[in-house]
Amino acid sequence: MKNKTTSSSHKRDIEFLFEMGTLKNIQRSWQQFVGMDCANNLEHSFRVAFLALLIARMEGVKNEEKVLKMALAHDLAEARVSDLNYMHKVYTEGDEDRASHDMFKGTLFKDIFGDILKEYETRNSPEAKIVKDADNLDVDVEMKEFEERGSQLPRKWMAARKIIRNKKLYTKSAKQLWDKLQKSDVASWHLTTNKWYLVPNAGK
Repeated sequence: MKNKTTSSSHKRDIEFLFEMGTLKNIQRSWQQFVGMDCANNLEHSFRVAFLALLIARMEGVKNEEKVLKMALAHDLAEARVSDLNYMHKVYTEGDEDRASHDMFKGTLFKDIFGDILKEYETRNSPEAKIVKDADNLDVDVEMKEFEERGSQLPRKWMAARKIIRNKKLYTKSAKQLWDKLQKSDVASWHLTTNKWYLVPNAGK
């Protein structure tokens, strides 16, 4: 059976791809406080997808397709409303629901807004809770990276991050990962794959 979508309708699909790509130009607004380069929105969403997949597997949640769609789409609205940090949100609120609706309208991805994103916002499913946990945990992963670069802010933020760990994370697996992150070494992944350990004739 042929897809009834006409070729002209793909104009919106292509526009969506270009608009989604602009997330790489949107810095997460906590850069105001950090004062150093940090992941842009597109980079953030990429790692959130892998964090969500990790938590899903730890939790035994099988619908990985839904988890990944939700993770990839969770911040797309920020292409239109930008990223608001914890101080901005005291004074203003972006209409992400409207932005998402308009962004997906007329595309072959409109079901993601109609089903996936609405489910994410309600937090009523295991997949939605997992993706929100991944969204929060990516902050803690990046704070470890800031710490490695000499920032003092991760230490100053620790009290607030403990509140998030204890009261905002939904899954046991996310809390377990949070605890392990605090003791982790940002550099261990490459230090233990060093040629001086693994290549017997290195340097000879």
